[in-house]
Amino acid sequence: MKTDLEIAQEAVMEPIGRVAEKLGIPEDALELYGRYKAKISEEYLDQIKDKPEGKLILVTAINPTPAGEGKTTTSVGLGQAFGRLGKKAVVALREPSLGPCFGIKGGAAGGGYAQVVPMEELNLHFTGDFHAITAANNLLAALLDNHIQQGNELQIDSRQIVWKRCMDMNDRVLRNIVVGLGNKTDGFVREDHFVITVASEIMAILCLAEDMKDLKERLSRIIVAYNYAGEPVTAGDLQAVGAMAALLKDAMKPNLIQTLEHTPVIVHGGPFANIAHGCNSVRATRAALKMADYCITEAGFGADLGAEKFFDIKCRMAGLKPDAAVLVATVRALKYNGGVAKADLGTENLEALERGIVNLEKHIENLQKYGVPVVVTLNSFVSDTEAEIRFVREFCESRQCEFALSEVWEKGGEGGISLAEKVLAVLDEKESRFRVLYEDSLSLEDKIRTVAAEIYGAGSVTFTAAAKKQLKQLTELGFGQLTVCMAKNQYSLSDDPKRLGRPRDFELTVREAYVSAGAGFVVALTGDVVTMPGLSRKPSAYGIDVNDNGVITGLF
Repeated sequence: MKTDLEIAQEAVMEPIGRVAEKLGIPEDALELYGRYKAKISEEYLDQIKDKPEGKLILVTAINPTPAGEGKTTTSVGLGQAFGRLGKKAVVALREPSLGPCFGIKGGAAGGGYAQVVPMEELNLHFTGDFHAITAANNLLAALLDNHIQQGNELQIDSRQIVWKRCMDMNDRVLRNIVVGLGNKTDGFVREDHFVITVASEIMAILCLAEDMKDLKERLSRIIVAYNYAGEPVTAGDLQAVGAMAALLKDAMKPNLIQTLEHTPVIVHGGPFANIAHGCNSVRATRAALKMADYCITEAGFGADLGAEKFFDIKCRMAGLKPDAAVLVATVRALKYNGGVAKADLGTENLEALERGIVNLEKHIENLQKYGVPVVVTLNSFVSDTEAEIRFVREFCESRQCEFALSEVWEKGGEGGISLAEKVLAVLDEKESRFRVLYEDSLSLEDKIRTVAAEIYGAGSVTFTAAAKKQLKQLTELGFGQLTVCMAKNQYSLSDDPKRLGRPRDFELTVREAYVSAGAGFVVALTGDVVTMPGLSRKPSAYGIDVNDNGVITGLF
């Protein structure tokens, strides 16, 4: 069986200009990065801003397991299937982070015959967007420390510096560090921290900004520290905004590439969903809606994280109204949730499937809370039996939820025809009555409690003394009306990654809260989730290489 990389490397790609023609994008609106990828110019984005919008389809999934779900694979395959049906569709995805590529999670290009290409370039440096975000983040950090070194006119309290440096790699030893060691000219000694680039507020800002003006206004609101009087000090106060915007100018432009079947794909931005808001950029999604009749986008990890944040953060801020949601599951993952060991997932086990399908049940209920029509799709594996598929189908249909089998990994767009037809029928027959989960007027604590109870199934929420103090301070500073961005492990509906299935009435612990004032949300950290991941005992990096001919091997 061929690997994903072998399939991608054998693909015959079309020049990106030909892919752009399918969306009506003229050649002079492309800024080329080689033959097969390009950025879409600001001038063209401005030209299409008043065009009518197509239908918005969100692809999300159950909680991820080692058994695999295939959310991106389904997104890509669904886009290819729309193309085979003669529909004008575009897929809008996030950019992959280098951290997971060299760690354990893998890339974000799909799989099998439902992939985005050029796969290696997408998963590695791509068009440099993440490097620009990293540079802008660290420029702000450098200007902050330099301001203190040069006399500290803003009276910054070095014990209350909240801005962290970042890099796009899993490196646990950088979570807590000391900087400024050495001579007097080397700066003030203080504790510092790193986050992974995809958890940086700059990433969130780039993904939520409407245009350059909005970007600069958001950058100016970033809180980097507090002064001795306890007042916020911002990036605007440090005169950092112009230079940061200059670094981000090109990164603001969405990227255009293609699937294996030459379906257009807009890839832009990539915040993690377990520690950030988990959606591609508003600019990319909105551009896709203007260019095509159907925009297929995804949100990170399970629906408890990615879909909730897509609805409550991205759609709320951008005024987007999704028309349908596709919920991806696999028989294998559901049996894993039912207690079956990974090695035994290929054997039919209806009892375990019945135990584990409660995870899917909860995600169906959650999506229905938002008033969006739901289609559940089973990402097919050869080990799935007819009895298992029938059980899942009947389970979904009994809950007023449409169902379709997906075989896109094996068959590409052809394997997604049944799913595409089901989605099209839902779009024609069912009206989306989209609504957000909570109102802005709720207190920050009540917003957190609402997400915990309604989406996770928690019975109560406990706030540590530090979290209570932080939420009180943020409310007093005028941030109480902001939405909340929950930082939680992706493997469980609860804050304990080992509690699979559908935990009920558990206690969720919020240990810390901080504001991302530029992004426009308050982050609540739960459980043991960290903003700088570490590498595993045997990271994927061990198997990646380049042969004598310059061909990359081992990349999935």
